[in-house]
Amino acid sequence: MIVAGVSVQGTAHLAAGQGCQDAFKAIDLGDTAVLAVSDGASSRDRSALGAHIAVDAACRLLTEDIPGAEETPEAWTRWIAGRGQRVVEEYLRAVSGVLGTEPGAAEPGALAATLTAAVVAPPWVAFVSIGDGFGTLLTRDERCHLVLPPPTGPPVFLSSPGAALRIRTFVAWEPELGGVVLATDGCAALTLDHPSVRQLPPETGPLPAERFFLGLAATLRQNHGDAEPLRHRLSGPEAGRTGDDLTVLCALVEGG
Repeated sequence: MIVAGVSVQGTAHLAAGQGCQDAFKAIDLGDTAVLAVSDGASSRDRSALGAHIAVDAACRLLTEDIPGAEETPEAWTRWIAGRGQRVVEEYLRAVSGVLGTEPGAAEPGALAATLTAAVVAPPWVAFVSIGDGFGTLLTRDERCHLVLPPPTGPPVFLSSPGAALRIRTFVAWEPELGGVVLATDGCAALTLDHPSVRQLPPETGPLPAERFFLGLAATLRQNHGDAEPLRHRLSGPEAGRTGDDLTVLCALVEGG
């Protein structure tokens, strides 16, 4: 696997003297990679810590008992659903430890954070998500699919009431898997296209910007995973117009 990721402080946060509240973490297991990105709620002072707790919990739990490539879709679906529940429980347990309270005794919103995570184990990809992050799947024949679009409606966090019931988990099987890219919502303007770009109606929803994803994959394959060009791209004027923190994390299948 070629694994690379970058977090860049948003221009609005920089101007306000506010640190980056995004976090990411990846574990490369050789033929499998575990990815996690998190966006701390900008209105909460300690949400950056919450984001780091989220990605730590996800990566730790998603490396345990990963099903094999020969397992059935049902086995993969059961496994990732159970892992998703465990991630929420572990996040809340860790937050209670930070706050010095018994689990469930204090409102954990001070460390509110989203989570988007994936286990990339070709030909399988298993996703866990809560909040407004999104995920794109790349194939070997240079196609990209927004398999985990950002949801509409009010933001939801791991600390939100009923988070264990609202977390999304699902599995994709792609024999021509080339890679997976996760991103926080600050990257939407840079990485997603309006459907009108392809002469499609608005109800089609956002589409992955092929120029970004395919260009990113080609660059990382050429430089063997050096993330500096990605950092440069996320620090440019096009990305900066959102003002929000930006995080992109990807795993590419070598030879894909």
